[in-house]
Amino acid sequence: MTMNNDHNSLGNPFDHRQSLIHGRHCDCQACSDDARAPASPHHHDDSPQVTAPVARATPQGQEAMLDRMVESALVRGMFGHSDMHRRQFMKLVGGGTVAAALATLLPMDAIKAAVKEDLGPLEKTRLDVGFVPITCATPIIMAHPMGFYERYGLDVSVIKTAGWAVARDKSLNREYDAAHMLTPMPLAMTLGAGSNPEPFIMPAVENINGQAIVLHNDHQDKRDPRQWKDFTFGVPFEYSMHNFLLRYYVAEHGLDPDQDIQIRVIPPPEMVANLRAGNIDGFLSPDPFNQRAVFERIGFIHLLTKEIWDGHPCCAFATSQRFATENPNTYGALLRAIIDATQYSSNPENRSEIAEAIAPTNYLNQPVTVIEQVLTGRYADGLGGVQNVPDRIDFDPFPWHSMAVWILTQMKRWGYIEGDVDYQQVARDVYLATDAEKVMRELGYETPGETSRNYQIMGKTFDYTQPEAYVESFAIRRS
Repeated sequence: MTMNNDHNSLGNPFDHRQSLIHGRHCDCQACSDDARAPASPHHHDDSPQVTAPVARATPQGQEAMLDRMVESALVRGMFGHSDMHRRQFMKLVGGGTVAAALATLLPMDAIKAAVKEDLGPLEKTRLDVGFVPITCATPIIMAHPMGFYERYGLDVSVIKTAGWAVARDKSLNREYDAAHMLTPMPLAMTLGAGSNPEPFIMPAVENINGQAIVLHNDHQDKRDPRQWKDFTFGVPFEYSMHNFLLRYYVAEHGLDPDQDIQIRVIPPPEMVANLRAGNIDGFLSPDPFNQRAVFERIGFIHLLTKEIWDGHPCCAFATSQRFATENPNTYGALLRAIIDATQYSSNPENRSEIAEAIAPTNYLNQPVTVIEQVLTGRYADGLGGVQNVPDRIDFDPFPWHSMAVWILTQMKRWGYIEGDVDYQQVARDVYLATDAEKVMRELGYETPGETSRNYQIMGKTFDYTQPEAYVESFAIRRS
């Protein structure tokens, strides 16, 4: 069956017949008209269909698109970004009435003018954004089929990437305009750890939590990490939360991660095959591969990483400082699209729809059932139980400076960086909390009002103001 992937999200926000999201099962009039229209004989499932401009009343020209974007952001914010509630209210009260009321309450012309002045014309509209096919990349991926890039005037190609080394190198070589990265990567790239130094920025986190430690089914009798001596574990990249969380976890149980176990870098899509072949005893990996190991009856979930640090960051949206400087308006539009998609992903009511949108071959290439178990938090654990953990994975775009400081302490602890480190300055330079806060407020989302906070990690307090003392507090370390 040919699916409609023309998810035009710049429909009239005051029209109850039009969806502003356009998921696969969208029932709005425009999508219904599209579904009845004959498909082009040259159409492919992963390419957009051509629709009549009248069907959607899509604004023509960048200025009109910016006007519509402002109206859409304000209206969506009024309804807590629930498109269903917006459409119900517009049908009940009438879109014209709501539009008139909004115009009397807010200086709409002034707001639109301010946004246009702030954004300016886009320097580039066609962009290449790389992603590794994991659920942590959900906002970056779903923004493509669900129209979030289009909403901000961008024509984005999301490019599936085999692993993090490839994503890093293509970003450094400027083959990608921006990319889905692990949260330690822009820190490492900026500092020249593992690559030549180049300033990279991370203005948005993608997901928090969302990882797990999986063991082979043969090890169901070894639930105590002290029994893991001489085990071999897979992680997706050296500069990853997976590596640092695994090291932290085993060290807290008395094992030296560099002497008592082996840690191998394995691209996420190859984790399950290596577990099946017996090349590794387990892995700390992004999903959906933790759940895929259970699905294929090869492994079981030992624990979710939220049990190590609840609310820990994992993946992020990043780009080079050079791209943002040379293309400030395009960078701003792209960041708005990412933050908007991340907030949409944070609503549990949207997770099943998103799972279906990102399952196809050109995205995650996974069974919808596997992705739904990850995104909804109701999942089989491989030990005969079904767990219900709604925040198994969550999505929060705010890039806390204190998250960067913690990551830097672990890079220092394990010898990935040496010498004096200005933790706070590096955090401010790379994790652009100010940019995120500005866009979140503009789009009507709540912001934390601060950029750093302390964390509890396996019962131990991390004080972001004392990073060196924190590093030195660990008995097992390289530094």
